[in-house]
Amino acid sequence: MLDREPRDFSRGRFSEFTNYCKNDCYYCGIRRSNQNAVRYRLTKEEILLCCKIGYTNGLRTFVLQGGEDMYFSTEKMTDIVSSIKKAYPDCAVTLSVGEKDFVDYAAYFKAGADRFLLRHETADEKHYTLLHPSEMSFAHRMNCLKELKEIGYQVGAGMMIGSPYQTIDNLIADLKFLSEFKPHMIGIGPFIPHNQTPFRDKQAGSVELTLVILSIVRLLLPKVLLPATTALATLSENGTVKGLEAGANVIMPNISPTNIRNLYTLYNNKKITGGESLEGINNLKGMLKQYGYEVIVGRGDSLI
Repeated sequence: MLDREPRDFSRGRFSEFTNYCKNDCYYCGIRRSNQNAVRYRLTKEEILLCCKIGYTNGLRTFVLQGGEDMYFSTEKMTDIVSSIKKAYPDCAVTLSVGEKDFVDYAAYFKAGADRFLLRHETADEKHYTLLHPSEMSFAHRMNCLKELKEIGYQVGAGMMIGSPYQTIDNLIADLKFLSEFKPHMIGIGPFIPHNQTPFRDKQAGSVELTLVILSIVRLLLPKVLLPATTALATLSENGTVKGLEAGANVIMPNISPTNIRNLYTLYNNKKITGGESLEGINNLKGMLKQYGYEVIVGRGDSLI
């Protein structure tokens, strides 16, 4: 039986401002070793245009997500963030640009960034080493999350369900970490393989298990922001609605330029039209209304 609490659709997302990345994570389609990836970067002007389109359509949070692209220096990122905040002072800015130093995170925050998303991917160090090259550090990833909280961000963590070599014990460790760290937002979606990564032949994660984990997280952290992810919508028909039924309370419409959406491929067959896109948001609103959900629009700040 569905509850009837309002669901938060305020999260504008143009997650794809760059698909360059210095990292070589084994599961990710934009890893630096993927020589078949068609690389791109949006300009500051293009980013601001995306924000304008999103704002016109009622979105009050802008999420800048990309690979760890060294072109976007701290100076460039702070300029982009401050320009967005100047143009749209009633909006929140969320960054998802990976592992940085404390001084970089602090500079983004001072420029006006409100939130930072950094999925921990796994709370088990041994499992982490099976998903990432040796140059990447589990301890550093966890320390970054700690520093983000110390600075004052609303912080997002999260993990894939069914990632290669993941065990039930790993998932229990994830739930324990999340319940103790208490992030403001948690991104959870099924693992989907990409055919140009070392995990190309691995099995995709279970939609059913993803929904169970979403429900458990909702019980553990009743006020957390919990998106119905694009990965869930990609693997399952009506995946967005299923995620909401399981306890999700956020969707993130995509306001990236349509010509580059299929180039930001963390996994294969990413869903780029329909309810998870800005173009389909009105259709999704109508569909959710039939399920008894009330769509609200605002900054969507954490209640934690």
